[in-house]
Amino acid sequence: MPRVELVLEPVYDLIIIPYDTWMKRTKYASDISKEKFAEIEPLLRSVRRSTKPTTIDLYEVFCAVLYLLRTGCQWRFLPGEFPKWQSVYAYWRKWNEPDQHGVSVLEQALKKSGWRGPRETGAQRLQHVLDCGRAKREEYRHG
Repeated sequence: MPRVELVLEPVYDLIIIPYDTWMKRTKYASDISKEKFAEIEPLLRSVRRSTKPTTIDLYEVFCAVLYLLRTGCQWRFLPGEFPKWQSVYAYWRKWNEPDQHGVSVLEQALKKSGWRGPRETGAQRLQHVLDCGRAKREEYRHG
């Protein structure tokens, strides 16, 4: 039986696919446009110390925060399409710290972007239901 040698040639013309092309994130109702984000981006960047460049897309982080505010989900249940929940939480903590007037950068950014949150988040609705149940139980006990 003749021996067949397989010769592999190096490939030099690999096609580089941009990140946005192959990794499209689902659009959520809580997202804001890139144009609106461009208006508030300097405000959000002002909170972070500029010792090293950011490696995370702040637009994605801000959209993740908006998603959390809109849905009231837990941090660990943040969809996997967003950055890691730990990173989003770290930015949220920085953005949510009040200044000397008691207003956080996140509040300023939300107001400037014109974002309108829900009247009530899922967590707030649940708390309301629990409070109503507690009130009824106390009423029957002390009545």
